[in-house]
Amino acid sequence: MATVRICVCGDEGVGKSSIITSLVKDVFVTSKIQPVLPQVTLPPTLGTPDNVTTVIVDTSALPHERHTLRKELRKSNVILLVYSDHYSYERVALFWMPYFRSLGVNIPVVLCANKSDLQSNGTTSQVVQEEMLPVMNEFKEIDSCIRTSAKEHHNINEVFFLCQKAVTHPIAPLYDSKEAALKPAAVSALQRVFHLCDKDKDGYWNDQEIHDFQIKCFDKPLGDDDLSNIKKSIERFVPGSMGNSGMNEHSFLLLNKIFAEKGRHETIWIILRKFHYTDSLSLKDTFLHPKFDVPQYSSAELSPSGYRFFVDLFLLFDKDNDGGLNDSELAALFAPTPGVPPSWIDSAFPSCTVRNEAGHITLQGWLAQWSMATFEEPKTTLEYLAYLGFESTDRGGTTAALKITKARKRRTKPGRVERHVFLCYVLGASGSGKSSLLSAFLQRPFDHTYHPTIKPRSAVNSVELKGGKQCYLILEELGELEPAILENQAKLDACDLLCYTYDSSEPDSFAYIVELRKKYPHLDDLPAVYVATKADQDKTMQRSEQQPDEYTNALNMPSPLHVSATWSSISELFVHVSSP
Repeated sequence: MATVRICVCGDEGVGKSSIITSLVKDVFVTSKIQPVLPQVTLPPTLGTPDNVTTVIVDTSALPHERHTLRKELRKSNVILLVYSDHYSYERVALFWMPYFRSLGVNIPVVLCANKSDLQSNGTTSQVVQEEMLPVMNEFKEIDSCIRTSAKEHHNINEVFFLCQKAVTHPIAPLYDSKEAALKPAAVSALQRVFHLCDKDKDGYWNDQEIHDFQIKCFDKPLGDDDLSNIKKSIERFVPGSMGNSGMNEHSFLLLNKIFAEKGRHETIWIILRKFHYTDSLSLKDTFLHPKFDVPQYSSAELSPSGYRFFVDLFLLFDKDNDGGLNDSELAALFAPTPGVPPSWIDSAFPSCTVRNEAGHITLQGWLAQWSMATFEEPKTTLEYLAYLGFESTDRGGTTAALKITKARKRRTKPGRVERHVFLCYVLGASGSGKSSLLSAFLQRPFDHTYHPTIKPRSAVNSVELKGGKQCYLILEELGELEPAILENQAKLDACDLLCYTYDSSEPDSFAYIVELRKKYPHLDDLPAVYVATKADQDKTMQRSEQQPDEYTNALNMPSPLHVSATWSSISELFVHVSSP
C-alpha cells in the first residue's frame, strides 16, 4: 500500500484541527485555527510503517457538511475519531459509530480521547477502563485507542502512527477480541509458517530452527537472552509447553496470540508477509502463479534444483524409512497446501505411478509424478512449490525449480532434443492390450480380467536408456475421449510419439489402426511405433488390406514390435519408445 488516508472525525470543539496542527507544526498553536484545515500530505519518514505516504483529512461535524463527510469517509483507509469530554464521549456510541456503520464504511477506527491535560478528564487508567474498553467491546471495528493532548503535544505522533498501523498492520484479520483468540485464517497461515520452518519435520523448532526463522523474518539474530525470554514467556502462560525438544506448534501459536493481545500485531504481519501472505491472509497471486510461459513445441521440466527439492521432501516425510509414502505421510507432506492437486486425483494418483508392494508411492514414482505434472501443468507445479516452501538460492523464486526445453522439431520418425520427459499416446482397438501395457510399465502384475478404459488413463515412470541416461516417459491411453483429443491440435502438439497397438491374436484388431489413420491423416506428422501385443498367444492373420509388416514397410517404418505384458522383456519396448 503506497498511501494511508486518515479521515479525522468527531464533534465540533474536540480538537481535531489542533491535533493535526500540533503534528504538522510540532508545537501547540495558540492562535485561532480555521474550522476545517486543508488536506495534509506527509511523505514517508523513518519509523513510518511500510514507508507509506500519509494523507490527513480534517472534517466538520456540522449537519450541512454531512455530504462532504460521507464522501471523505468513503475515500479513506482509516478513521481517527476524536472526543474530549463526557458529551462528545457519549456521542461516540450513540451517533458516530452507528453513523459509520449506516454508510457501510468497513474500515478501522482509532479512538482518541483528546485534551488529556484537563484535570476534569480523569487519569489514563480511568479513561481506559470506564470509557475506551466498553465502547471497544461494543464496536469491534475500533482497532485501538489512545489519550492525547494537542496543548502538551502528548501522543500526537503516536496517534497518527496508530492510524497508519491500523491500515498497514490491521488487527481485525488476525484476532477476535470477543473470543480472545486468533482467527481461524490467521491460525491456518501461522500453522503453515511453523510447518515450513520445522526443517527436520519432527514437530518442534529447535534452537537452530528458531534462529533461522528469526533471521528470515526480521533480518537479525536473536540474542541468548531473547531466546531465553521467549521460552520463559511461553512457559509462564502454558507450563511445560517448552520441553527439551523445543517449541511446538501450539507454543508458536500461543506466542503470536500474546503479540496480538499486547498490541504487537505488526510482528505477526512481518512474519506473514515474509511468507507472502496478503492482508486477507491468502497467499499472493504473484507468488503462487509467477510468470512462466512455455513456447509452442517446447515443454517444461524440473531443473536439478527442482528434483533435489522433491527428493529431500520425500526423504523428510518417509518417517518409517520403508521407501514409500503412506497415507499419513502424504497427508503430512501436503499439510501446507490445499491438498493433493485436483489433476492428480483425476489421474487416480498414486495408481498412475510406481508404488511398492504396500501400495505406497516410491521415490521413483514420486519424481515421475512431479515430472508428469510439470510437463502437463507447469503452473500447478509452481503453485505447489510455493505452498511447499521451495526457496531459490539465486532469488529466482519458484521458477528456478523449472526449466524450458528447446523447441521440438516435428519429424515423422522418433526423434528427441535435449529433453528428459516425453509423452506417448497409446492408440488401438478395444481389447488390444493398451491398459496391460500401462500396467506392465508400472511393474504391476498381469490382470487377466478385461476392464474397458472409459476416462483417459496415464502411467508415468522413469526409463534408463543405453549409456545410463535416465528419462521419464508418460504413457496415456485416451479412452472414450480419443476422438476429441486426436482432433485437438494443442493436445497433439504436446505429444512426442504415437504408439499404435493391435492384438496379434485377434484378426480384426489391426484394421482399427488403418481406419484411425485414414480418419485423422494429420497423425502422419507425429513420430510413431507399431506394437503387436499378446505375442505369447497364437498369432493370426489380420483382416486388413495389408498385413502389419507390409503396412509399416510401405510407410518406410520398422515392422511392429512383438511384445507380451506377461514377458519381462517388455521393458525393452519402453526403452525403445523413449530412445532417440
